[in-house]
Amino acid sequence: EVQLVESGGGLVQPGGSLRLSCAASGFTFSGYVMTWVRQAPGKGLEWVSGINSIGTITTYGDSVKDRFIISRDNAKNTLYLQMNSLNTEDTAVYYCARVRYWEGAHDMDYWGKGTLVTVSS
Repeated sequence: EVQLVESGGGLVQPGGSLRLSCAASGFTFSGYVMTWVRQAPGKGLEWVSGINSIGTITTYGDSVKDRFIISRDNAKNTLYLQMNSLNTEDTAVYYCARVRYWEGAHDMDYWGKGTLVTVSS
């Protein structure tokens, strides 16, 4: 079965950095666009970043652009999110998700359970 398992979350001080990982299994990882989505406490889902299947094109939400870097290692079936210059507004549960393109549309068909990032002094 498809599995996405996030790791690397934890407590970090404002201005600090953290790298999240998402271990994928149960599908051909190298064939899929992957994304990171987050949900801050009491708020809705916010798309963070995406990366194409071979890792040559990356996109970012305005709130994280120039601070976060998405990458992937297809040989290790792993997606990463390097987070720098963290602030308290980055506090959220971070999810990795697989993107499915189907009949002219796309959605995120599989999600991990998430990893909590808490930015606090």
